[in-house]
Amino acid sequence: MTKILLVEDNEMNRDMLSRRLIKRGFDVVLAMDGQEGIDLAATTGPDLILLDMSLPVVDGWEAARRLKGSDATSGIPIIALTAHAMEGDREKCLAAGCEDYDTKPIDLKRLLGKIQTLAPTTDGQA
Repeated sequence: MTKILLVEDNEMNRDMLSRRLIKRGFDVVLAMDGQEGIDLAATTGPDLILLDMSLPVVDGWEAARRLKGSDATSGIPIIALTAHAMEGDREKCLAAGCEDYDTKPIDLKRLLGKIQTLAPTTDGQA
């Protein structure tokens, strides 16, 4: 079973997305801020991280840089989740270390396609 770490501070977004991923066969670990996401990535060994970029404690851009700078977590693919959809935001996320970028509100079919690309052993279906 593919393990996804979902780092999202908004309870409604976290609940909605985690339930939809679990329904599709993913094992979902939840973090509510950037520091908790960094800590859980190191201890739970997820196959992929879905990382909100507007987080308390440590924002998503800094969390991505720290995750990619650590030997323990540098190989875990990260998909940035953000409401920031302005020109240059995608590039900013990729420069921070994210492998891909998706905008909110989440289009689940599109996101599942990105998950399949980055973690091809996934169980979930679009």
